Amino acid sequence: MRYIRRRTNRKLRKKRILIAIAGLILVAGIVVGLVSLLHKSNEQVQHAAYPQEYQEIVNQYTTQFQVDPSLVYAVMKAESGFDPNAHSGADARGLMQITPETFEWLQWQMPEDPEYTGEDLYSPEINIRYGCKFLSILQGTYQDLGTCIAAYNAGMGNVNRWLSDSDYSDDGVTLKEIPYSETKTYVQRVLSNYQQYKSLYNSQK
Repeated sequence: MRYIRRRTNRKLRKKRILIAIAGLILVAGIVVGLVSLLHKSNEQVQHAAYPQEYQEIVNQYTTQFQVDPSLVYAVMKAESGFDPNAHSGADARGLMQITPETFEWLQWQMPEDPEYTGEDLYSPEINIRYGCKFLSILQGTYQDLGTCIAAYNAGMGNVNRWLSDSDYSDDGVTLKEIPYSETKTYVQRVLSNYQQYKSLYNSQK
């Protein structure tokens, strides 16, 4: 009788252990599923916050002018939030916020293009084309990315003056200090955007 009870007790214990293990496996599966779901949800939120708008146009002109697409998206996000009709108090226009004066200067660099007016800066294709050209010129002029971005915002004349001033640059290449608070904030914002785009999209390639 005792032997039968011991066998019955062992069977019950074994059954309970198996049930407990099955429960743990089920809980682990639920946890893994929830983590995966949260990761995908967070990734979707991040992609919505850092979109690749006008991707076909961006790919075309970043390839032509050898500019990193992540930098173009970073500038567009900071400049206009991807609004092609954006217009600043300084008369900067369109997606990459180019002023008519800068646009006219850029057209001198691209004499093979048709002649455009300032109103054409509201065209996404024209704005991105000339914004990419401008970035390519700046990257060919300045070795440091932060300095290049500062020149996009404050102008090459201001940046050249800062680089030649020991209060703002130790080596004439990198800005250790930016005297314009607006430009300083702008550079930080674009660099932050740039790192986000690199992290979100380049890792998928």
